[in-house]
Amino acid sequence: MTPMTPDDLVSRLLYRDGLMLVVDKPAGLPVHRGPKGGENLEDHFDALRFGLPRAPALAHRLDRDTSGCLVLGRHRKALERLGKLFHDGRIKKTYWAIVEGAPSEEEGHIDMALGRLDSTRGWWMRPDPLGQPAQTDWRVLGRARDAQGNDLAFLELRPQTGRTHQLRVHCQAMGWPMLGDPVYGHGKREGAPPLHLHAREIDIPMRENKERIVVRAPAPAHMREALALCGWSAEAE
Repeated sequence: MTPMTPDDLVSRLLYRDGLMLVVDKPAGLPVHRGPKGGENLEDHFDALRFGLPRAPALAHRLDRDTSGCLVLGRHRKALERLGKLFHDGRIKKTYWAIVEGAPSEEEGHIDMALGRLDSTRGWWMRPDPLGQPAQTDWRVLGRARDAQGNDLAFLELRPQTGRTHQLRVHCQAMGWPMLGDPVYGHGKREGAPPLHLHAREIDIPMRENKERIVVRAPAPAHMREALALCGWSAEAE
């Protein structure tokens, strides 16, 4: 992908108030610098100060290849508040995914503990009865077949826990890996599309006794063809 500029990041701002920001993270760009360096979203946060003395900071993480709603705290107290809300499971997250396969039901609940694959694979995960509890609610929003006749499904995913790679591992374990997933699916094959996982909505009770803050990120360009095949319409945005 082409390098991001500070203006690019500002243009992707979805929500702003005195405590927090929500930006539409592009797929393919890590949120922070890894051990090997390289471009990352955090390098451009100074463009999001909007008059404050310090740049905002990450309140949570999204995988490098996941697009959509990313929450930033604008100062220490806001980050502490957001950190507690994420930790306590009070922030509601909704994802969109295109999966390869055909779920037999229209909706369901996955309760499947997850653990590290092994010490050499970093954060790669696997189902593990002795691992950390992980729950995901899912619902089919559309179905289709690709040009080769393979089943595709458009899913709404609502994680009830926040384990690393939770949605990707849960879908793979159910028999429907995410389209373009290079770790748990078939994304490494030649000509494979990018990962089709999008953080569609974030719902935050930032202030007690106030309305919850609900922010949505538009469908990303790399997912629109498969979404449309499954019945989604850009007019519904």
